[in-house]
Amino acid sequence: MAEPQQPPRREIVTGVPRGTRRRPPPHAPACSEISEQTTLGATYVRSLMRSQLRAGLCALAVLAVPVGVLPLLFLLPRVASGPLVWVVLGVLVYPVLWFVARTYVIRAERNEADFTGLVSDPTEPPGPRRPE
Repeated sequence: MAEPQQPPRREIVTGVPRGTRRRPPPHAPACSEISEQTTLGATYVRSLMRSQLRAGLCALAVLAVPVGVLPLLFLLPRVASGPLVWVVLGVLVYPVLWFVARTYVIRAERNEADFTGLVSDPTEPPGPRRPE
């Protein structure tokens, strides 16, 4: 006669799952490179400064062309007469200024966020550092 089959034995696995183990970063975080003023850290900072300068010069160029052409446009006798000059100077210039300034601020914040993502340690949670 056949023996009755027993249900398979259940095993309990204890320990840290493999995916959640904390591994050391493959290289030293770039924050230490910057604070120790190494060549690599200087390259990181120079890269941020270049991208911020590029954003500023682009904003200046976009703003200087239309606003810089206005005095030349007002030299024309037909355009310089009447309230058109005051409408352009008093009303139409300010939305352009606001748009260029807002675009520049967004780009500068994006540059800083990209730089922070580049130099931060991937094992640290995002956000401001806590004092130790």
